[in-house]
Amino acid sequence: ATPAHTTPHRETEIVLASTTREDPSWVYQYFSHWNPQVYITDDPLAPLTVPKNKGREAMVYLTYIIDHYDNLPDTVIFAHASRFQWHNDDPDYDILPTLRNFRLPYVREAGYVNLRCVWVIGCPAEIRPFEDEDPEDGDEKQREEAAKKPVSAKGVFRRAFQELLPEIPVPKLVAVSCCSQFAVTNDTIRRHSKERYVRFRNWLLDTPLEDSLSGRVMEFSWHIIFGKEAYHCPSAKECYCNVFGLCDLSCSDSSCDGRYILPPYATLPEGWPKLGWNHEDRGYIEP
Repeated sequence: ATPAHTTPHRETEIVLASTTREDPSWVYQYFSHWNPQVYITDDPLAPLTVPKNKGREAMVYLTYIIDHYDNLPDTVIFAHASRFQWHNDDPDYDILPTLRNFRLPYVREAGYVNLRCVWVIGCPAEIRPFEDEDPEDGDEKQREEAAKKPVSAKGVFRRAFQELLPEIPVPKLVAVSCCSQFAVTNDTIRRHSKERYVRFRNWLLDTPLEDSLSGRVMEFSWHIIFGKEAYHCPSAKECYCNVFGLCDLSCSDSSCDGRYILPPYATLPEGWPKLGWNHEDRGYIEP
């Protein structure tokens, strides 16, 4: 008899959520040993894609988990496709040194690890589900005022969380450093059944919430799904040491000197990282 086909065991795999506008070539150049899985969300004919381009990176992460649930590597790293992004926890906003320094043994110990240590944005108190105003609640004047505010997951989080995780009481406080880039072990993923991840994805597919809201709800739910407390804000010093092996930094609870400055805009300037915000030469040297 011909033996059944089995995929070779993998220690680590990296999953990227990408669009046709992004350039994920860096992951193949530097991390081919992690067997990159690059999902193109806006191309239904791509080798790896999603049922619907909805819910931002969450749709990719859930699709990967569902498709590989029975044959997961030891550790999965979930990240965005662009190498330089405002939220990457690095002085140049470069994910390359972040991943090079990343300590996989710590992930296997912790089960779930955020790729970001600095507290801004997300800690120490991003969402208070019972206090934050919900645009769909209240009288007409309250709804009008809420409609003027920037799009936020805060007002819809309580209802969405109840739909996603009805068996877990809605926490009074949710805090985790943004922005949906993390590593998780196969055992941690399998804390939940495959059917539950299908249900999470169906929620994303069916929810009337706009893309930015549903994606943000998932962004601040992953750590809870993977077994951490709703408040998950380890001290910056502890985090940089455990996660990246950077143990000699001068730190406060929320940040460490020279590691991350919140940029003035979410889009990095043209020419970054060689050119700065005022088109000045930054003296950048490729790591």
